[in-house]
Order: sequence, then C-alpha cells, then structure tokens
Amino acid sequence: HVQLVESGGGSVQAGGSLRLSCITSGYSVGVHGMGWFRQEPGKEREGVASTGGSGRTYYSDSVKGRFTISRDYAKNTGYLQMSSLKAEDTAMYYCAASPFYNLGSRLYVLRGHKAHNFWGQGTQVTVS
Repeated sequence: HVQLVESGGGSVQAGGSLRLSCITSGYSVGVHGMGWFRQEPGKEREGVASTGGSGRTYYSDSVKGRFTISRDYAKNTGYLQMSSLKAEDTAMYYCAASPFYNLGSRLYVLRGHKAHNFWGQGTQVTVS
C-alpha cells in the first residue's frame, strides 16, 4: 500500500522561499509521478502542480513561474520549491500520488483533488 508524508511547511515573510518534501513508500514517483494541492479554510482543495511519469509538468496559473515541482527517483520523494511567496499562497499543502491517472497534465491539476489519490497528511504554509 501507498503512504505519503509531507514536511517543510512553516511561516515565511512575503517574498521568501520554502521547499516542501513528500516522502513516499509503496510507490514510485519516477514511474507514476506525483502532485501538489493546497486548501485554504472554507475553500475547496485546488491543484498547484503535478509531474508525470514522462517528466511532463503542469502548474496552476497562480503559481507558474514561482513554484517548481521535482522528484528524487532514488528516494521516491517529491518536492515543491516555492519562491516569491505571497500572502495568497497561505494554505495547507498536500502531496498526492496515483497510479491510475495521467499526472503531469492540466486535467489532473484542475480535477485531481476529486480523484482517487493517495494523500499525505498536509503541511501548513503561512505567508505574511
């Protein structure tokens, strides 16, 4: 079975940077890819970025140019490097994995929060 654990969240001033990590087990980020989603209180979870087995990536318009998704295949770990952080980036961030969907696609970022994913527990990012 698949398990995911996020880490790296915290509080940072606007304009700062953070790197989130997603350690997976029972899964291959190289083969299947992975994604990042976030959720603010009272709002639906939304897609941030994803990368597929082919290496393709997709970013939401709100983070494109500021966030970078990457993978360490040997460690089966995914990362989200966040730069030029804004107050509106404040949210709980979740990593997601699935062997059943086309990760790294626009559709997955747009609708993947409703898909049958394996989810991490979340890590809070607060920008002030």
